Amino acid sequence: MEPLADCLVVGGGPAGLTAAIYLARFHLRVKLFDAGASRAALIPCTRNHAGFPEGIAGQALVDRMRRQAVAASAELHHGRVDQLAAVDGDFIAKISVNTIRAKTVLLATGVTNHPPRMSADLHAAALAAGRLRYCPVCDGFEVTDQTVAVIGSGARGMKEALFLRSYTRDVTLISNDPAHGLDPAQRADLKAAAIDIVDGPAIDFRLESDGLSVDTASGRRTFESIYPALGSEIHSDLAKGLGATLADEGCIKVDDHQRTSVPGLYAAGDVVSGLDQISHAMGEAGVAATTIRNDLALRAPLRR
Repeated sequence: MEPLADCLVVGGGPAGLTAAIYLARFHLRVKLFDAGASRAALIPCTRNHAGFPEGIAGQALVDRMRRQAVAASAELHHGRVDQLAAVDGDFIAKISVNTIRAKTVLLATGVTNHPPRMSADLHAAALAAGRLRYCPVCDGFEVTDQTVAVIGSGARGMKEALFLRSYTRDVTLISNDPAHGLDPAQRADLKAAAIDIVDGPAIDFRLESDGLSVDTASGRRTFESIYPALGSEIHSDLAKGLGATLADEGCIKVDDHQRTSVPGLYAAGDVVSGLDQISHAMGEAGVAATTIRNDLALRAPLRR
């Protein structure tokens, strides 16, 4: 087993990397393990992240943060933490055939969006072209006055369609599961907002010169941008395995200092209930890292 780390950071997106930078600059021994599935890396270009007026690709942002963390002496590793156990006041993590022992753990494991039914290659191409989008808070401005579709059912689909209506007059909701879709009140709200409703399923996507086309129950339609509102997988299994308290939807519950209900276990970013934004994740990570530093100092004085 490797020497004891002050903190093990699980996840290499903006939250995990921000925490690693802070922790390393606190002169703590930090090890970060990244499975390589950050949602941020999939962003072709974000223009709402402060400090980049021309925009920046998600992968470029992550690469910059990785270089900064390494420069501060954080140890960055590729690998998935398969198991996490609390032992004698510390934590033991299993990563493939290796084990890591750490005084504290920060979970920044994020979430994964459920994609529409399309091939991985088409999904990547549609994202790169700005025809497939997942975050109207991030990039609703970019679809101003475009023809936009939301794929989703029930309250989730309705809320996203209504949110996007503030950017464009031409919004269509493709009710992906008509059998368990919109109730009369929801349909009335959409009608009042002049949002078109089309029954799904949404299938046979094609990337066209003028947008992304999709086959629906009422025929093929082409939209300049399509937003899937199909929910997400929340990566909170490690916290659950340790007995940490989760919210109803599966996100990790934390206090105002990013502490979970398990002593020594912290969480930040999209895996925590809150606004799924890069800036918000980074802010939570800064709070978490500072809390970790101060909590460790209560266990034993930190000295150079």
